[in-house]
Amino acid sequence: MTEIAPAWGRKILQPVIELLVGIPSVVYGFIGLTVLVPFIGHFKSSGSGHSVLAGTIVLSIMILPTVTSIATDAMASLPKSLREGSYALGATRWQTIRRVLVPAALPTLMTAVVLGMARAFGEALAVQMVIGNTRNLPESIMDTAGTLTTIITLNMGHTTYGSVENNTLWSMGLVLLVVSFMFILIIRYLSSRRKI
Repeated sequence: MTEIAPAWGRKILQPVIELLVGIPSVVYGFIGLTVLVPFIGHFKSSGSGHSVLAGTIVLSIMILPTVTSIATDAMASLPKSLREGSYALGATRWQTIRRVLVPAALPTLMTAVVLGMARAFGEALAVQMVIGNTRNLPESIMDTAGTLTTIITLNMGHTTYGSVENNTLWSMGLVLLVVSFMFILIIRYLSSRRKI
């Protein structure tokens, strides 16, 4: 967006993307439930559109503004000397973007992707609304399923302390914590690799 879109396009797209970042996940889930789930239901024999596919689409749409916003800031923060130096050596606009600007911003771009993945991994509400909330292992993207966060939130109040089910839910929470910690470590590593 910073390198290709015209100035008037940036003036329109930037506020829209920043607005989309601030939309609560329940809104994305509600839109998925009212628009996407019925649409997918037309292609399933059961008639219900609750599926892994619906959850994937909602999550993708939900994290895209976050990744785009950070990536736009990363590309905009690159010094002009990189562009000017590349043009002075005879590179075209696309060669400059591909071989100079993207590699220079790559650590920040990767951080944006990892932040988006971390948000998607910890998301409970939007996915819970469209995925079907079943305890089975899906065999295809059209099957219903459940995520760690939804299973924990739906079942924690109905278990007895010390029971196998309660211990299983706490173990699932530990898995979420470990994976979230891994995302933080990856982000810190990528942030330390920034050259500019």
